[in-house]
Amino acid sequence: MKRKHKRLTFAGIAMLLLATAAALILSAFEDSIVFFYSPTELAKQKPGPDLRLRIGGLVEEGSVVKPGGAIVSFRVTDMRNVIAVRYKGILPDLFREGQGVVAEGRLQNGVFQADEVLAKHDENYMPPEVADALRESGQWKGKDMETEQ
Repeated sequence: MKRKHKRLTFAGIAMLLLATAAALILSAFEDSIVFFYSPTELAKQKPGPDLRLRIGGLVEEGSVVKPGGAIVSFRVTDMRNVIAVRYKGILPDLFREGQGVVAEGRLQNGVFQADEVLAKHDENYMPPEVADALRESGQWKGKDMETEQ
């Protein structure tokens, strides 16, 4: 074999190994990727029950129901659409109606089964995705994004 062929063979094998490593890394990350949706986006896209995702918006006034056993049901809205959420666990201290919330879990039979619920932590903070969804609906009452950061 000539030197040129050896170099090309070596470069080809190196590229194949690099591509294989990249594919393995991306497939490992696939399970941990969580997509963010507003209630309006959920209504439009209808993701499958096996997809882990985050929803965000405001807790709808009068929607929080605590039937017992650390189970809480409430609705999240972006002022255009509403999604029902069911959560088993202890809610954050700052969780209340009319406040911003982000929930992580899966959509099953039209009800979002949350594994984790996050409430905004002070009067000036709201996740950028939630703020964008509220701006799009025309219901934004906060400061501009540049002043939040």
